[in-house]
Amino acid sequence: MKTIGIIGAGHIGQAIALQLLKINVPVLISNSRGPETLQPVLSKLGNGAKAVSAKEAAEADMVILALPWWKVNSLSGLINWSGKVVIDITNEFLPGGKIADLGDKTSTGIVLEQLHGARIVKAFNTLFAARIAADPVIGEGRRVAFVAGDDQQAKSEVAELIKSIGFAPIDLGTLAVGGRLTEAKGVFSGMHLVKL
Repeated sequence: MKTIGIIGAGHIGQAIALQLLKINVPVLISNSRGPETLQPVLSKLGNGAKAVSAKEAAEADMVILALPWWKVNSLSGLINWSGKVVIDITNEFLPGGKIADLGDKTSTGIVLEQLHGARIVKAFNTLFAARIAADPVIGEGRRVAFVAGDDQQAKSEVAELIKSIGFAPIDLGTLAVGGRLTEAKGVFSGMHLVKL
């Protein structure tokens, strides 16, 4: 079974961790202040979660970026990102909550520039933490988690992970197209859909 590294231990990172732990996926979770500060988070998450450094989380089989978008550049030299499957949950918010003006670029395109060679899949960034943490099954349906990426194999792996925790993945295509649709200014931003 793959180990998932989560960089960022806020509400979103914890929500994803809870869903992964429900299906017994080992989780390595990190924050910017060091593993020794994560004891309250570990107490909340329970068995299967381990507090680690950001470097250790980045070395996991698959990595989830749950830190603020404007801090992703601090990860560029952390490891050799080439070939690493990375789920980008970030949105292009700047300190204070302002949305960055990216011109023709996408937020995940900029992440890709910073984590050179990573196989990046955009996912979960349209959902609030409470919706990620909640039961993904609603009546006869499942909560939708959009995915976008340029690497088809990486996107398939992420879609399978999303299915395994009970969500319904919907493929929006490439990072340039689908990634833009799910950004903070995108049409799917904050949208909560259920697939029957």
